[in-house]
Amino acid sequence: MRFNPRSLWANFAARCALAVALSVLALSFAAVPARDAFAQIPPGAKQPGDFPRVKLTAGMFVIDAAVAANDADREQGLMYRTELKPNEGMLFVFNENAVHCFWMKNTLIPLSIAFIRADGTITDIDEMQAETTNNHCPRNNGVYALEMSKGWFTSKGIKPGMKLQGLPQPQ
Repeated sequence: MRFNPRSLWANFAARCALAVALSVLALSFAAVPARDAFAQIPPGAKQPGDFPRVKLTAGMFVIDAAVAANDADREQGLMYRTELKPNEGMLFVFNENAVHCFWMKNTLIPLSIAFIRADGTITDIDEMQAETTNNHCPRNNGVYALEMSKGWFTSKGIKPGMKLQGLPQPQ
């Protein structure tokens, strides 16, 4: 085998160019902020960890739900969140048995919502697209609504007529 100093130099130069390109690429990714579980939450809004929590069961599934039981908490809901953990959601508790409608303004992730009677029976389930102002209203009166990641209820086989356990009493 013959030694060729030019090919050795070309190989060395190519490796250096590759190292520089990878370094530039790594630095450009370092300048991009990591995607957080929450978007920028405006001043005065509640941090996700500040909501009270409850464990609910739907069949064999345990749900870790933040609870929104007053007007301010219900208004904020899951706004500004960019993700939910598996089996994590938000339970909305109302003081009256009525048709309670929802929309997705400032809600950055698509969600599924179950509307629930006082006895825990799911009456309706709807799919909601992120950052829309379409109304999502149940066909039946209820006192609870449970938001989960889009498709959660379908993927678990949970349908209207089934019951949730562990619901807090309306105030």
